[in-house]
Amino acid sequence: MKNSILIVLLGLSINLFGGGPWPQPKGAGYIKLSEWWTVFDQHYTDSGLIDPNLTTGVFNTNLYAEYGFTNRFTGIVNANLFSRNFMNNLKSNTTGNTIVPGEALNSVGDIDVVFKYGLNQPSSKIPVAVSLTLGLPTGTLGGGAQGNLQTGDGEFNQMIQIDAGTGFKLGKFPAYFSTYVGLNNRTENFSEEFRYGLELGINIIPERLWLTSRLTAVESFKNGLQSGAINSTSIFANNTEFTSIGLEANLEIANGFGLSAGFAGAIRGEIIAAAPSYSVGVYKKF
Repeated sequence: MKNSILIVLLGLSINLFGGGPWPQPKGAGYIKLSEWWTVFDQHYTDSGLIDPNLTTGVFNTNLYAEYGFTNRFTGIVNANLFSRNFMNNLKSNTTGNTIVPGEALNSVGDIDVVFKYGLNQPSSKIPVAVSLTLGLPTGTLGGGAQGNLQTGDGEFNQMIQIDAGTGFKLGKFPAYFSTYVGLNNRTENFSEEFRYGLELGINIIPERLWLTSRLTAVESFKNGLQSGAINSTSIFANNTEFTSIGLEANLEIANGFGLSAGFAGAIRGEIIAAAPSYSVGVYKKF
């Protein structure tokens, strides 16, 4: 997966969390502290080809939380508490001398606030839920001498999403399948997006180890600024499109505490960094 695409958790994180169509029970919840990162020296062009770029990295410390206000209404917050965006030195291929020194920006990132409502009972054979995501532009833009370091996209977006799923047995293992579609309205000359995804989870060790595979896709309406007007080697570029696959493992240790680890890669991409992304975290169910 050398050329696999990163999952843009800063702007798209809610597609990777949120419990699918199953809201939290009243008074119950889930909280997770995780680290996500990617380092890349190439990016996908607007024609889906791979071009090189200055080595760039993003490290994000995220706090994700769900709480059930009722059995059908759940509130979700996905906050990027700390983000580090860096670029290495730009050196001459001829002399090896540094042309532009490397820089880094450390700041908070963007925050997603989500309201999810179950359209039928969570115990239904095929539960369905609708959610509203508000993407708050709390990150920093225009960092560094070149003004190309950032920890957010600088726009307030609103997304409507519908999730559906079902639980079943996969051989002797409990399992579930869920899917979603969403429309993301963006501001500040960013293009609107159509999003969709699939998720399959299997309980390998009863009540302890879950393995989850995901397919996530974003299709841009390309009705904002041209991609060249916003840094195409950034994870915050405009008119971004991708289809990615990922795998995550969640191991519960004891008393609702657990560990998680995951990675993601792509089968196609446009106007986005080209590299795998990784994540590790700790969580607590209550």
